[in-house]
Amino acid sequence: MSSSTINKTVFFNATRDTVWSYLTEKDKIAQWFHPPRMDLSAGEAYELVQTADDGTEQMMCWGTVLEMSAPEKMVWSFTVKPLNGSLTTVIWTLEEVLCGTRLTLKHEGIEAAAGEAAMGLLMALDAGWDEHLAVFRKAFA
Repeated sequence: MSSSTINKTVFFNATRDTVWSYLTEKDKIAQWFHPPRMDLSAGEAYELVQTADDGTEQMMCWGTVLEMSAPEKMVWSFTVKPLNGSLTTVIWTLEEVLCGTRLTLKHEGIEAAAGEAAMGLLMALDAGWDEHLAVFRKAFA
């Protein structure tokens, strides 16, 4: 494991199938993250966008769904504009716990992709995941 890997864990009082739907279905992803253009599917590219008041769209992050094993695991290649096309990897793991689900996010490859700008980008991505996961939690409140 690289020292620049981001690890996050969130608990939900919901089944893995329900949490999975919030990771893969367009309308549900839009409730907590940047909305994708379509539902996520294994082997398919994805684009998460932000729409301005004038209707123009800006890509916020994009990549490919590399692996999908519902409702246990999904792996994305992932990039954002500051990475200039270099790819990182995001791994989502869902585990049954008590009467709910533990969601673990592992974001790796940032240091290799960002080079000298890695620390600034690592801090920005770490804070961004915190914000998005906080909104994700509220979807189940």
